[in-house]
Amino acid sequence: MPPGPWLCLALLLAARAQSSWGPWPSRAQPPWPSDLSISISSARHARSYHHLEGDVRWRRLYSSTHFFLHIGPSGRVEGTRQPHCPNSIVEIRSVRVGVVAIKAVYTGFYLAMNRRGRLYGTREYSTNCKFMERIEENGYNTYASLHWRHEGRQMFLALDGRGAPRQGGRTRRQHLSTHFLPILVS
Repeated sequence: MPPGPWLCLALLLAARAQSSWGPWPSRAQPPWPSDLSISISSARHARSYHHLEGDVRWRRLYSSTHFFLHIGPSGRVEGTRQPHCPNSIVEIRSVRVGVVAIKAVYTGFYLAMNRRGRLYGTREYSTNCKFMERIEENGYNTYASLHWRHEGRQMFLALDGRGAPRQGGRTRRQHLSTHFLPILVS
């Protein structure tokens, strides 16, 4: 059986280091040991995405249940079918890599989830306001509470078929009600 492409690449680069072209420059050393005793995948360096921290995006979160996420002037979280409702414009701020805070631009409320999985709007930023943002295979985004879990499972932001927020403990990543498209504000 022929060797895999990664092994061939590793052997080629190791031969390059020993060839007449000279050794690798000190800052460009290959990321694996010279004896190749460990697999290539376990020696990879983690990428740094610190440049994404603090990123701010203004979007409308459109649910796959055909509602825009809406945080009203009282802090009530619900869905609306009105595409140009000012209370549906949210600021998605990257707190750290993969973690965001969602704030309604016009009402000033942060989206939050309590320990029971209930969604609400709050003026005070807290740990309840942090959500893990993930881009799913179908192109939609999901938002799971960073701090709270229900029986060990993540609790997601979700709007049901009537536009009402779903209880976090009853949501799963695969449910269409948890899938949102961040639409640019024009």
